[in-house]
Amino acid sequence: MSAYTFRSSRPDQWVSPRPTRDPARGRAIHGPLQPMQPSGSLIARLFGMH
Repeated sequence: MSAYTFRSSRPDQWVSPRPTRDPARGRAIHGPLQPMQPSGSLIARLFGMH
């Protein structure tokens, strides 16, 4: 047996660790946090009444 490993492609994105996310960077990319708007009743949402 050999001690060498062979990899033909890069590992999947979900396997490799992600870098830490700085809150200031996220704000610069996506903008400030927005409050969730109330969506109304179920009937209004079903029939598209806003």
